[in-house]
Amino acid sequence: MQREIESQAQPREGAVPGEECLQSRSADQTRALGARLAARLRPGDVVAFTGDLGTGKTCMIQGLCAALEVTDPVNSPTFVLINEYVGRWPEPGAGGAGEAVTVYHFDLYRLAGSGELLDIGADEIMNGDGLSLVEWADRGAEVLPWPRWEVSLSHAGQNSRDIRCRYLTQPDGGDHRGE
Repeated sequence: MQREIESQAQPREGAVPGEECLQSRSADQTRALGARLAARLRPGDVVAFTGDLGTGKTCMIQGLCAALEVTDPVNSPTFVLINEYVGRWPEPGAGGAGEAVTVYHFDLYRLAGSGELLDIGADEIMNGDGLSLVEWADRGAEVLPWPRWEVSLSHAGQNSRDIRCRYLTQPDGGDHRGE
């Protein structure tokens, strides 16, 4: 069933090399794309999610966490800023299939400034061996580490979302692994 949902997501025209641009037409497809991204992640990766309210950031993170076998409910930590989950790397992940992974789920929506991220020790967390998933990443982008994944979600009609995913090694857009 998941492969069927994945295959229904449509490539978006105008993608540049090193980017994956898809259109999701349902929450199930968005979760499936999150699961697909999970297979590409490595220990220490940071994934920066951006997009307006209701574009599917949390939904995609739920799919990603499901693929990592997180058993806790995955909800946006809007008021607490960060949730911590324990999961397992999927096959064929370079994190070692079946090895435990700590997932840090940040929500920067209510962030007053990037300094708040530093105040809670986010820089230490994001430079560790866990996996950091950051919603509303544009609100703290200047302190997020490089390299990182960037996932941009936008409305493309009533039930459709455009999703752009790329791995950047530096701020000027140099990338690899996103292909």
